[in-house]
Amino acid sequence: MAPFGPECSSLLRQGVNGTFARMATQPVVIAVAENTHLSTFAALAEKAGLAGKLNSAKDITVFAPTNDAFAKLSKAQLDRFRNNEAQLRKLVNYTVAEKKITPEQLPDGHFTTMEGSTLTTSGSGQSFKVNNTANIVCGDIATENATVYVIDTVPIPPS
Repeated sequence: MAPFGPECSSLLRQGVNGTFARMATQPVVIAVAENTHLSTFAALAEKAGLAGKLNSAKDITVFAPTNDAFAKLSKAQLDRFRNNEAQLRKLVNYTVAEKKITPEQLPDGHFTTMEGSTLTTSGSGQSFKVNNTANIVCGDIATENATVYVIDTVPIPPS
């Protein structure tokens, strides 16, 4: 199935890097790092020391917030994650489900994250939300080892 969602076309860059076809051949963090709309998530995964773990995991699902999603966080929130490795690891791990999630599982989904909490999805057709707050703006993007759902709001892990 092809990626779906209202912002899929705007997430693609022209040329080779950042295209869905190229992303499908790369490990997940490398794939999202090449997409200019997802570079903050990739940089935070690297900073948290999780890039290798995510790149080598098999059949995971990443709910990757856009750079604009991170820009919605207050400076204090962003600094809390950037300056505290444990909090940053918790945040990144909270966006990763430990299994492959298909679009058919999204309407009423409850998924265990690598952080240990549950992330929920809801919706229908091509309109889905994560934790009732983040919209999936482009979903079902294949990478070499993961499925990516791009979201417009950063999900904050439970305290």
